[in-house]
Amino acid sequence: MEVTVGLPPIYADAPVDLASAQVIASFPVNTFLENLAIAPDGTIFITNHEVGQIVRIDPDGSQQIHASVAGKVSGIAFTSNGGLVVPGWNTDSVAVVFQIAPDGSVETLLTLPDAIFLNGMTPISENRYLIADSYRGAIWLLDIAQRSASIWLEHPLLARRTSDSNIPAANGIKHFQGNIYVSNTDKMLLLRIPVDTLGQSGEPEIFVEHTNIDDFAFDVEGNLYGATHIYNSVIRITPDGKTTVIAQAEQNVIGSTAIAFGQQESDGLHSVGGDRTSIYVVTNGGMFLPPPTGVVPATVVKLSVGKQGYPITAI
Repeated sequence: MEVTVGLPPIYADAPVDLASAQVIASFPVNTFLENLAIAPDGTIFITNHEVGQIVRIDPDGSQQIHASVAGKVSGIAFTSNGGLVVPGWNTDSVAVVFQIAPDGSVETLLTLPDAIFLNGMTPISENRYLIADSYRGAIWLLDIAQRSASIWLEHPLLARRTSDSNIPAANGIKHFQGNIYVSNTDKMLLLRIPVDTLGQSGEPEIFVEHTNIDDFAFDVEGNLYGATHIYNSVIRITPDGKTTVIAQAEQNVIGSTAIAFGQQESDGLHSVGGDRTSIYVVTNGGMFLPPPTGVVPATVVKLSVGKQGYPITAI
């Protein structure tokens, strides 16, 4: 696969097995699509990072701004009533968590002055979420019912290589079969964190080294699908740690930032309409590290992977 000059060729020897790709939406050059969440009816909610917008793509393909906040937005997850929780920053560059009602109205749920860079997040129960803090090297536990947050884990494996690095460390975060998985993009690590019966963290361990993952998602068989961001690709990592490239620049995943599985069931009659064996990838068109061709329009790309996603439920 073609790699931007200067990057370590970490996927040079990885096999390539390209998935069927379809661009379902595109956005102007220099649009930083950061993360996404997909509702059961197929509605896609996307954080447009730098302008503080949550974009909605309806099942019929129409796009509109669902909500706007005063600041920037990063991760995104659903609440039990169909609303959204979105971490980010306010206009004073202080970390905050926004709560967005189903009608798009916004409130600041809480301010976290001790957080630095709230990024990916994952629900772990009806009202509780884990949020990666990319610059503090920590994971926060958020309780939206109590409007509170505390450090769940702070550890060197979650931290940046140096305190002045601008590359996120703890970044994407998901749970799978009783463990929390976190990508440390700056250190090119994928970490696994055991969780005990009380929901407390164990000691993090390295699951995969030399891999540049931003956000990711699991299928039901334990395969991980990772957005490689500056490597302009999507990869699949098997449970035993083997990597295959499943999408490249030609599939319009330049600057891939996040991944989520489709949620729509087939109608059961015509084998159409369902997308639970597809992943959706959002991109920024190469804004962080432009490819030789320059920054391109941001996209939402649907990749057919043939496996259903692992359900996002409590650990």
